[in-house]
Amino acid sequence: MNDVKLLGRLTADPELKLTPSQKSVTSFSLAVDRPAKSKAERVAQCNVVTADFFTIVCWGNLAEFATKFLGKGRQIVVSGRLQNRKWQDKHGQSRISTEVVANNIYFADSKPSGRSDGAPADTSAHYEEYEEDGLPF
Repeated sequence: MNDVKLLGRLTADPELKLTPSQKSVTSFSLAVDRPAKSKAERVAQCNVVTADFFTIVCWGNLAEFATKFLGKGRQIVVSGRLQNRKWQDKHGQSRISTEVVANNIYFADSKPSGRSDGAPADTSAHYEEYEEDGLPF
């Protein structure tokens, strides 16, 4: 089973890109809090919360949704799967990146004030990827 659910905040605005075959894709970093396990540990760290940063990748309609409605600081829940991607850096060295390929995105906060992007204010609002033809029915 390969199922991931994360609650965190975006560290930057997603930017929509197109593949050579014109498929929409975006990726962004999600900061997920990792609080101290015990009270003594929290006191020792002066209540500082450590965060883990995960790369989230969205494809197709979900990528377009993310770039339209999500922005830096927005709190979301992402569900998806882990995937390893192999690539070569500019020096020809083989690298492996572990990413979360998103299937669904849920808003975990209210619509940010001052934004006119039409993002839902309802915290239960979410996007679920639909069938290939993009129809929800």
